[in-house]
Parts: sequence; C-alpha cells; structure tokens
Amino acid sequence: MAGYFEEMGWSELRDGEQPNHLLHMARFLLDVGVYDEDFSGQWPRLPPPASKNAIANLQEFIMENDVKNCPICLKDFNIGEKALEMPCHHLFHAACILTWLERTNSCPFCRHELPTDDEAYEAFKKEKKRAEQRKEDIEILHNSMFS
Repeated sequence: MAGYFEEMGWSELRDGEQPNHLLHMARFLLDVGVYDEDFSGQWPRLPPPASKNAIANLQEFIMENDVKNCPICLKDFNIGEKALEMPCHHLFHAACILTWLERTNSCPFCRHELPTDDEAYEAFKKEKKRAEQRKEDIEILHNSMFS
C-alpha cells in the first residue's frame, strides 16, 4: 500500500526548505469551492507556456515533399525545409510553433499538452486527473455492487 506522500505525488520537505504558501492558499480556495461555480473545473485562464525543456526537445524534421502545410500560418512546406514536430506528430514551421508555445502549452491542431514550468498548473492537472480517476473508481464500485 502506498504511503500518503506517494499517493498524492508529493515529497517531504528537505532541511531548510520552506513550503509554497501561495500554492497552499490556491489549493485551499479550490478545495472550499471558490472557483467551482465560475470555472466548472477548468483552469481559470489560458494554460501557461510550454516548459523550456519541452520546447528544446522538439524534433527537427526535414520536409521531403511539399504536400503538407503548416496548420498555423497555412503556408506550404518547401522541399528540404526544416519543420518542428510536436509529440503528437504534427509539423509546424519553427517560427510559428515557437511563437505559439511561448503563449500556451498545447498543440494548436489537436490540443495535445506539453509539460509546463508552472507548478500550480501542473498540480491542477494532477488533481483533475485524480478526480476523474476517483469518479471512474466510484462508478466501477457502484456497478459491481448493483449489477
């Protein structure tokens, strides 16, 4: 059985390390339902930019044919032109996708999300995923009891 810290995905504070009090206050406000009515479980603003590491790890791709176009600017790729490939396998001009990822963390075509450097947003995503898992677990339990 996993311990409390493993279950929550947390780690204990090291010597001299201080807790992030703003993150605790934000979590408290979410827990007491301050944002539930206004945002219906959604992040209250645009997702933050993609992490610098995720952007640096995008794969470069040399276009071998000019059949595809960039979903952002809608211009065709030229043969031999460099494009950046997202983890979802969509291709973009480097200037187009880098400008996009400086504003938000998702693919503009399919909304596949890259990791961010924003701890609060990453905690929100984890909590949302845990809430969905709890809902599924309750549904499975209910169905096993009453079917």
